[in-house]
Amino acid sequence: MDQTEIFEAERPRLVAIASRVLGDPAEAQDVVQQAWLRMHGTDAEIENLPGWLTTVTTRLCLDRLRSRTPFPVDDLDPGETADDPADDVALADTVGIALSVVLDRLSPRERVAFVLHDSFGFEFPTIAAVLDTTPVAARKLASRARAKVSQSQPRDALADWEVVDAFMAAARGGEFDRLLRLLAPDAAVSADDAAILAGTPSRIEGQGEVAAFFNGSAHAALPVFVGDRPASAWFHRGAARVVLDFAVEDGLVRGITFRAAPEVLAHVVRRDGDEQRP
Repeated sequence: MDQTEIFEAERPRLVAIASRVLGDPAEAQDVVQQAWLRMHGTDAEIENLPGWLTTVTTRLCLDRLRSRTPFPVDDLDPGETADDPADDVALADTVGIALSVVLDRLSPRERVAFVLHDSFGFEFPTIAAVLDTTPVAARKLASRARAKVSQSQPRDALADWEVVDAFMAAARGGEFDRLLRLLAPDAAVSADDAAILAGTPSRIEGQGEVAAFFNGSAHAALPVFVGDRPASAWFHRGAARVVLDFAVEDGLVRGITFRAAPEVLAHVVRRDGDEQRP
């Protein structure tokens, strides 16, 4: 097999790693394409191309995570942590719908170490090479991340805005199963008269029907507050036109109402996470 054939054979695995690390399927595809370009741009002889591609892809993800982070984190030695009692347990498969949100609370290095080890079973010497650290330090990073993730379930319940943003991210990414897990069994979509006139559906009922409607959609919607409630909205020329007003209960989306009435739109403001944008 030549390099191109090997790359195409490895692409699904690379995309899976990047998607889990970044939490964004579209960004993951972009990162893997960058790895492809780097492969064709290097003059070095690559003995283990799958390993090289894994390292390059993960380091590109690490760069992206660092660019998102508003403050320096974890470039120092992670320090002492307790021994891992469950290295053989893939905790990433047990933390439920909150995982992607909890991952956002980890430092970039913690996130990479945790995902590579707990989700994909990479050994710590391999992770250490990716992070340019020692196997002991890589183990400590993964252990600390695992502790944070464990502590987030269930004692650290997701805030309503985190549920809303997780739902919208799953919608944009076409993650149908994740949408189902974020929806209450009796979830429903409704709309006010102005939104119906704008073309939104008047009523959708049921967890599966709501998930199917939003699956792969809402790419242009932006996070907002409607009064003090976290929501999402479509804008045109800087003004909100239709709002997705969420009803969240016990960490699940119970209802979404399309609103386009002027008195509602007048109270829409953009937000970043749980803070109003200036």
